[in-house]
Amino acid sequence: MIRLRPGPPATVADLRRAQELAGLLRGELTRVRAAALSWRNGLGGLLAALVGFSLIRGRSDVTALAPGWGGLVGVLLLAAVAAGVAGALALLRAAHGPLTVTPVAALPPAPLGDHREAVAAARALRTGVRLVLVCTALLVAAVGVTWYAPGRAAAGAAASSAPTVAGPTGAGPTAAAGPSTPAG
Repeated sequence: MIRLRPGPPATVADLRRAQELAGLLRGELTRVRAAALSWRNGLGGLLAALVGFSLIRGRSDVTALAPGWGGLVGVLLLAAVAAGVAGALALLRAAHGPLTVTPVAALPPAPLGDHREAVAAARALRTGVRLVLVCTALLVAAVGVTWYAPGRAAAGAAASSAPTVAGPTGAGPTAAAGPSTPAG
């Protein structure tokens, strides 16, 4: 049988440490929420700068891209929007809490509940930052594709490798079929 006995009395250092820990737990949620607000504002500014300073500027008409490349740009932009929305929602969750109401009977004691919420808010903050950075990378990739993908005319020129010369009547280009025959 195990007998439990009281331990040694707490020292002044033990009491100070307990007070510091309690103070850290009381302010933990406030610090995480403040950090989430700062990250939300900073990442929002980054995306606004990308759009506002016209860094995102490639071909204005993706139909001018070679077949398939316009679809790739569309997929990249759709993925960027999805990642951006999910990141913004995660950052809002981190900064302002969940969109639920907890019944009073289910509320844990204050320090424990605040700590759980701080952990959840920090997780949402990390997720939001990652998703917004993924959104930024996808936007940059979409712009890169519009800049560097072959155009529709370039794709057509590469497909027809036969040289063209002016026709006998000067009406337009015709494919050179071999040795020229005298016009009669």
